[in-house]
Amino acid sequence: MTEVATSDQLLVVIDPVARRTDGESVRIAKDVLSAGATTKVCLPDGPEEFARALSRRGSRRPVVIGDDRALLRTVALLHRQRELAGCALSVVPVGAAGVLSLTRSLGVPTGAVAAARAVLEGAERRLDLLVDDSDGVVVGAVRIPAIRGPAGAGEVVVGAEADASAHAHPWLRTCQSLVRTLAARPARGARVTPVPGPGPSRLRVEVDGVTLVDLNQPVEAVTLTPGEAGGARVEVRPVSVGAEASPLGAVGRRVTVSGADFRYRADAGVVSGPVRRRVWVVREGAWGLTLPG
Repeated sequence: MTEVATSDQLLVVIDPVARRTDGESVRIAKDVLSAGATTKVCLPDGPEEFARALSRRGSRRPVVIGDDRALLRTVALLHRQRELAGCALSVVPVGAAGVLSLTRSLGVPTGAVAAARAVLEGAERRLDLLVDDSDGVVVGAVRIPAIRGPAGAGEVVVGAEADASAHAHPWLRTCQSLVRTLAARPARGARVTPVPGPGPSRLRVEVDGVTLVDLNQPVEAVTLTPGEAGGARVEVRPVSVGAEASPLGAVGRRVTVSGADFRYRADAGVVSGPVRRRVWVVREGAWGLTLPG
């Protein structure tokens, strides 16, 4: 770890969600930081102002007060600005318990006072990052779930002919959606077609050019996690037949997933895709996070 000088000037960016969720913790963190360093406090109202505050930080060290999503947004913004490698980032976790799991797993204290003191007295630790071939970044994990039916598990499609007309008349699709929500059962005479629920995916997963699983082996899920000493930990759960199948694992710097259209979730972000091929590469020590010394 690299020691962080307490005399640094701090840019304290307070996420608006944190202000609404737990204003008292925000106030405590701000007071502790202001008592120990020269601070400039920013209160952005949305993503654009958040990004603008970071881009105008100058030589100030950025400190984000917010939840996992605020941290991930900051890492992504600094990566796009190509300033992530030279920036020692700090975070004070504030938010509901369900959206603080990532910061907790990285070693950041969860209490406002302890986290703020770590910003002032802690040390910078270099962490790995996954970067995909669309320039997306991953701090925690990538998860590729099983394929789902086009309308979602457990839903039905009523009257295929009417659905075809809905493409030409968007208002009709809205009406159909309302009818499906309110109706306990389809109208008499309507043709009801069940939509398949979750099913296995057929994917080729390659780690550093070596095939871990191929298209002939259906899988239930694939998970990629950075942080294995410059490598990503890859776990594939094959579909079990009879006895439960053991997960397949490997560690490598470059992971390629290809096959039929698939979707994936990176960290706490929205589901991305569908894509037929995605490549993730480990960037060793790509970013720095201030942690307790």
